This record gives sequence, structure tokens and C-alpha cells, in this order.
Amino acid sequence: MRAEKNLLLEEIKEKIDSSTALIVARYDRMPPNLSWEFRDKLAKSGGSFEIVRKRVLLKAAEKSGLKLDESLLKGHIGVIFVQQPDASPSAKLVYKFSGDNQNILDVVCGQIEGVMYGGDEVEQLSKLPGIEEMRSQMIALFISPMTQTLAVFEAVMAEPLSVIDQKSQEEES
Repeated sequence: MRAEKNLLLEEIKEKIDSSTALIVARYDRMPPNLSWEFRDKLAKSGGSFEIVRKRVLLKAAEKSGLKLDESLLKGHIGVIFVQQPDASPSAKLVYKFSGDNQNILDVVCGQIEGVMYGGDEVEQLSKLPGIEEMRSQMIALFISPMTQTLAVFEAVMAEPLSVIDQKSQEEES
């Protein structure tokens, strides 16, 4: 039995090491169908959900150099491992799914980009726009002045033509 525990410990350690972010959540009575639905949605957003024993999680986290507060890990614990560079979609999905299902998940803490955050901080981070949204906003900021300048140039260039056109119509009348 000891070899199986070591294998499980190494598997969780590898998942921690290979993840760009992880979110630790407490849950209570998650029906299997709901669990599968959550896992499916999470997989589409670049994450995976793993139910982990607390001792195994603590030991794996310690081996990976991650400090978890044991006092926060009460009840049933699940870990969301994020494998993509942007953890925002997965974090947003966790809170949306939990809200849609009577707050079935309670985020305890999370590690995002090497920094450990509490549950409230993870929720605040999940409300921020994702990387792609920020890129779009940044591009819009750069393009907006250029678009406005182009509109001014077009108006300036169109004005003399408009005046000439109006003069020619007045002469014809």
C-alpha cells in the first residue's frame, strides 16, 4: 500500500509542478453528474479538477516548494490545476459554476503565477479581464487616436471640395 501512496504523491507533485496555476476549493456533496459536468467545462477552459486527500496534497505541495495552510483545508478538498498561461478563464468558470449550483464550491486559496492568494483574492482576480481581453483593450487604446486623427484629416480634405461643389451649384442656379 505504501508504494501506491508514493505513486499518488508523485502524480500530484507532477501536476503541481506542470501547472501554471492551481486553485484549492472546498466542496460538499457534489453529485457525480455535476462533478463530470464541472470537469468537462473545466477541461474546455484549460484546467482539470482532481479530488485529493489533504495529507497527500500537503506533502506534494511541500515537495514542490508550495506552502499551504493546513488550517484552511477543512472538509472535502478538490484542486483545479490550470495548464494554460492565463488562469483567468478557469478561475471565472469555478466561480460561475459554483454560483449556478448553490455555491457548491468554496475557493480556499490559489497559486497564480507563483504567488499564493487567499480565496477572496482569487475571486477578485477572477473578476479581472483575461489576457486576451486586455490585449484587445490595449489595441483599442492605440488605434483610437489614429482613427480620430484620420477622421480629422478626411474632414479637412473634404471641406474644400464641399465648398467648391456648393459654389458650382450656386452658379448654376
